[in-house]
Amino acid sequence: MQRENPIKAEKRRKLHELREKGINPYPHNYKPTHVASDLDGKYDDLQAGELREDDVVTMAGRLMTKRDMGKASFFNIQDESGSMQIYVRLADLEEQDVLAFKQSDIGDIVGVTGYVFKTKKGQLSIRINKYCMLCKTLEPLPEKYHGIADVEIKYRYRHLDLIMDPVARETFKKRSQIIKEVRAYLDGKGFLEVETPVLQPIYGGASAYPFSTHHRALDMKLFLKISPELYLKRLIVGGFNKVYEIGKNFRNEGIDRSHNPEFTMLEYYEAYTDYNDQMEQFEDIIATVAEKVTGSMKVMYQGKEIDFSPPWRRLSVVDGVKQYAGFDPDECSDAQLFEKIKSFGSDMEKPSSRGEMIMEAFELKAEPEIFQPTFIIDHPVEISPLTKEHRTTSGLVERFEPFCAGMEIGNAYTELNDPEEQRRRLQAQDEKRVVDEEAQPMDEDFMHAIEVGMPPTGGVGIGLERIVMLLTDQPSIRDILFFPTMKHKNQFSQGKDNEE
Repeated sequence: MQRENPIKAEKRRKLHELREKGINPYPHNYKPTHVASDLDGKYDDLQAGELREDDVVTMAGRLMTKRDMGKASFFNIQDESGSMQIYVRLADLEEQDVLAFKQSDIGDIVGVTGYVFKTKKGQLSIRINKYCMLCKTLEPLPEKYHGIADVEIKYRYRHLDLIMDPVARETFKKRSQIIKEVRAYLDGKGFLEVETPVLQPIYGGASAYPFSTHHRALDMKLFLKISPELYLKRLIVGGFNKVYEIGKNFRNEGIDRSHNPEFTMLEYYEAYTDYNDQMEQFEDIIATVAEKVTGSMKVMYQGKEIDFSPPWRRLSVVDGVKQYAGFDPDECSDAQLFEKIKSFGSDMEKPSSRGEMIMEAFELKAEPEIFQPTFIIDHPVEISPLTKEHRTTSGLVERFEPFCAGMEIGNAYTELNDPEEQRRRLQAQDEKRVVDEEAQPMDEDFMHAIEVGMPPTGGVGIGLERIVMLLTDQPSIRDILFFPTMKHKNQFSQGKDNEE
């Protein structure tokens, strides 16, 4: 058996001493009257050294600093809204409160009651006459002035990150605000928020490898949804003209700067619109949310300014290849296209469809170069099985992908509603699954809906985490997910828990 970390052992000794003295270190409740931010600006007229005895304040929070001066002490407690300095003279406390205070450590959660005053240096503080232990902690906090430098600890123990880093707390508050503003925008436009199944008998709506599970009672295989698209379209068929869902999608794929297997997607569909209408709406949503959350349509991201002000640049896939890859794909044979993408570092083992190779060239050479918001439009038909063919150019579809800071932040179509063409496309995808496990399977229930009839429709998907990254200036998706997917940790290996 490994010896306990000495700091943890000392905290445990104090816990036992509190119990021996008849003090409950884990009371059932507590009733604060104020949080730290309630006092901001309220006492600007208070003079240095002045005590406001008519204002009794009860607060609760985590003990973050402690300066013991014998018979008196200063300490800081931190609550959700901020930090407050507390002043205590032991002579002002009852005996049990003194015992609780003396057994307190950095990290403990405590409650205090007292009067507002300003120190001689003008620091707003609370002079207390009551002190209560609310939670005696055992794990020590990271060292205050260095915080959490190890990203493994930062992401795995997010609770420590939130305690120690006010920027992290503000980032997650802003994430919540961003989603709230997106919802408010769509609600204001008359969209209906809906929910679609997370467990689906057939996955679809995107090219991705799914997570699967087994339902014992029905003895059937089910998949975690990779997209709500096929269900949302059925609601359009059913007569709801504007629907949206904000929910989790799951894709069994790699993890990098902008990908996590579990992520939050906004997807919405609007009858009687096309991809041109939705380009205008998309840029309006993002610009509106940016202004609501940050105060401007221009934001700084990783040292560069991004301007979300409409209108955004429109660039076709082919023109993107011309501009960034330096060649015209329309002038290349299939063999030449394959040779080009291999020279760019593609891991394609053999030539694929022409459209897929053009997109590979675009992804390798153009995507990393696109920083300002840009709609990439008019994709090859081979890679867009749910999208209506372009009304003027054969071989293309009416699709756009918005890019910003080298990332795709969404995907949108003029939705395919021709049932015969849709069946041909899905059959081709189904046959392709022999060599491409991410191809979409045939879904006869979805086809039934399309055959019942779907009006002309524009549909949009937005990766909300990527929008949050951009509006909070965070370089990785793991910085704006409370609990990113991480490799399992063997808690019993090498005694690491006791060392941290």
